[in-house]
Amino acid sequence: MQANIQETAMVRPIKPPFDRDHVLSLSHLDTDRNLLVTLRYLRIYSNNPHQQSDPFHVITAAVSAALLRYYPLAGTLRRRRSDGRLELHCRAGDGLPVVNAVATFPLSSVDADGDSSFAERLVPDPDPNEDPIRPMVLQVTRFGCGGFVLGSAVHHAICDGLGATMFFNAVAELARGSGRTGLDPVWDRSELLGPRRPPRVEYPIRELLSLDKDFSVYAGSGKRVVKEYLNVEEEWLGRVKALLFKQSGLKFTTFEVLGAFIWSSRIKGGKIHANERVTFAYSINIRNIVNPPLPAGYWGNGCVPMFVHLTAEEAMEQPIWKTAATIKKSKWNATEEYVASFVDFQEMHYEEGITGGRRVSGFTDWRHLGHSTVDFGWGGPEAVVPLSTRLLGSVEPCFLLPGREGLVKVLVHLEEDMVLPFREEFEKLRNVLQNELLSSI
Repeated sequence: MQANIQETAMVRPIKPPFDRDHVLSLSHLDTDRNLLVTLRYLRIYSNNPHQQSDPFHVITAAVSAALLRYYPLAGTLRRRRSDGRLELHCRAGDGLPVVNAVATFPLSSVDADGDSSFAERLVPDPDPNEDPIRPMVLQVTRFGCGGFVLGSAVHHAICDGLGATMFFNAVAELARGSGRTGLDPVWDRSELLGPRRPPRVEYPIRELLSLDKDFSVYAGSGKRVVKEYLNVEEEWLGRVKALLFKQSGLKFTTFEVLGAFIWSSRIKGGKIHANERVTFAYSINIRNIVNPPLPAGYWGNGCVPMFVHLTAEEAMEQPIWKTAATIKKSKWNATEEYVASFVDFQEMHYEEGITGGRRVSGFTDWRHLGHSTVDFGWGGPEAVVPLSTRLLGSVEPCFLLPGREGLVKVLVHLEEDMVLPFREEFEKLRNVLQNELLSSI
């Protein structure tokens, strides 16, 4: 299967958004070196009988209108000579690249979840370390049936998932004929999330973060990383939550339960030395934690990483409820002081190489980012497919995704030789919980 590229259009704002070239500063959350990666993902849109216009022309026209207010996406990210941090350069005439591609076969013949080699051709793959860096590159691929795929490559330094979805929803509103978008985008990044003067670390952040100038965050082992999909029944999860509540007295979220379940299975399957430290990493939204809260239109990185550290033996041997409880309790660290200390720690130690550790498993929940609302006039996407394998200092991230009704879809990235051990441990753990459920009736 092949997608044929027709052109790469440089989409510019419908009129000049500024009258002089300038440089915009990023926040210390934007320039966290764990975020110096490009997030690549697909939104898949099935054929709509009322779709007569070419999606490429509709989307690029709407992008052009949206760039009037989101013009930084047409700029370039460049490194400062003084400290190597990224900043955003905005120049007259800059644009956002959008690739126009066509596939003659129907979308129904494509398994974007399984056929990763073809899926990779549906989204650009820019080098996140080049200088300058395009903050966003898009690709619209139209299929023979009339369905299309929007592939997005977004450098994480420009925004997080919520910020990117804010932009795409603005584009979708304009594509549907709205004269303007709902939220006014807010930049002010270094002012709203800058370090204190003088910077100070009052939260014990060194218990969570490490300093290692020589450690490459995303070095990995060099082994091939593959996808493993799980579909977990919400009804079964509900019964497991009830069981864990009976065992612990704590009410757990789906993220906490599935995170503990998958992390434990991964550690057991990996045969890691019992005394080695392993890390569960995730992001938490701090838009309403800081005081004052970030403006509703703030579209930069508005999350901080949270870390759970255990020994491999603890992760393997303790009951699931204890691991889930450790994840739950880590959320209590997400305070205004934690955020301020994290930002100040970045200010004080950035050049010393800040990491979350060497055995990091990254977890992220995409179920509530608003992907389904990105409707260009023919309905929302039927699926969202992440292609990135680098996230939160992990080269094997786990995504919780919107699934079919009654199911939670989970995408786990694993080194190829870990797939079978992971499946075996996952099923063993599931059977243990199933037996506990039966005995509790």
